[in-house]
Amino acid sequence: MKRLNPYLAALAAGMKSLLSQADKSFWLPFSAASLVMIFAIASVLGSAPGTFTDELGFTGHDDYVVIDDDSGQNKPSIEKRTVKSGESLYTILTSNGLTPADVDGVAKQLKGSFSIRGFRPGQNYEIEKSGSGDFQRFTYFQDRAVTIHIERENNSLKVRRDAREYENRIAAIEGSVSKTLSSELAARERSGLMRSMRKLFSGRVNFKRDIKPGTEFRILFEEKWLEDEFISTGKILAAEMTLGNRNVTAYRYTDSEGRTGYYDEKGNAFDIKRAAQFIKPCSYSRISSGYGYRVHPIRRTRHFHGGVDMAARTGTPVKAVADGTVIYRGRKGGAGNMITLRHQSGYHSQYLHLSRYAAANGTRVRQGEVIGYVGSTGSSTGPHLDFRMIHNGKPVNPLIALAASKPEPGLSRKEKSNLLAQISVLKAQLDNSRVLVAGTAKKQAPAL
Repeated sequence: MKRLNPYLAALAAGMKSLLSQADKSFWLPFSAASLVMIFAIASVLGSAPGTFTDELGFTGHDDYVVIDDDSGQNKPSIEKRTVKSGESLYTILTSNGLTPADVDGVAKQLKGSFSIRGFRPGQNYEIEKSGSGDFQRFTYFQDRAVTIHIERENNSLKVRRDAREYENRIAAIEGSVSKTLSSELAARERSGLMRSMRKLFSGRVNFKRDIKPGTEFRILFEEKWLEDEFISTGKILAAEMTLGNRNVTAYRYTDSEGRTGYYDEKGNAFDIKRAAQFIKPCSYSRISSGYGYRVHPIRRTRHFHGGVDMAARTGTPVKAVADGTVIYRGRKGGAGNMITLRHQSGYHSQYLHLSRYAAANGTRVRQGEVIGYVGSTGSSTGPHLDFRMIHNGKPVNPLIALAASKPEPGLSRKEKSNLLAQISVLKAQLDNSRVLVAGTAKKQAPAL
């Protein structure tokens, strides 16, 4: 069009000159028709290659086209990372743009849906930021079933928890120990059962001393699955072990009151919830000296007495008040022959003035097992047992400790009948485990 401009200007000037020299009424229609023809010719000529530039500057189909791409600008970024040793949820969030106040608000929302114990090195998470670098989302893959999201929504932070439902199945495992029970379970990829077995048979089985090559075992238990992926082992429903000439059994039962415990094959409770925490250490006629300050029977001075003196005949059996380990057995000055047991939950028990011992140092003893006999060794005016209890390093009144640990009420006749029926069902499941172990309606886990 630029090349036509001079010609158009010349024609317009000629037309103007003609109009000025002649009668306008004659030349006006003629001039208008001429102008229309001139612009039509200019349009045709302007469509020729190299003579026209469009809105984007193109002059023809041979022009090279440059495409502008702004899609990469201000694009959100997503980074996949792994929790490193020493990192915490606080340090990760604050290092990615959140303020301490933001994290405090998030922590309040996380209560009940996030366990800090599950936040450990090696776990995966994602950080999403806007194109300008502002925090948008934190996603933490807590485990294979649970994902935690912290997201920015309308200038506020929201916590969302996505959880896939586990499927509980019942499975069985049985075998004979070649080296250790732990190695047998590991060979079947069920190492998680070992901790449950130790807790279940605590006080009844010494897993280092009692379990030897040839020990037979059968375990019925729950498992957690996500579709066809094994997640973890769950509650033990029944367990049986043959330790030489001794059989130990445990069967899980929940009564009509909702209380759950473990029982042997005869229906006797043995877990700590059903049994007394402490039992009386010996049969005695009276308490000859109580706990607290007193006048010493020999020195005649006022002093603190850290136990209770139980008057009894020499040779009266002394029993362990709870499952424990003998950590001291020997002569102890004025205490004479003494035994000290270490129990669970920070408790220790001591037995003074014994005439002789019945348990070796370092051995594991069960509640009610005879560990010694009443005597009058050391500083003593007559045969008795000086019995003492210590909790977290401090002496406690033994009589109060004994009185506070009464066993729960036993099962009624009807409950006992239901328990024995349940034990029969569990034993049948163990007996039939070689064929098929009962599981969910849709899928069943085979015997391992």
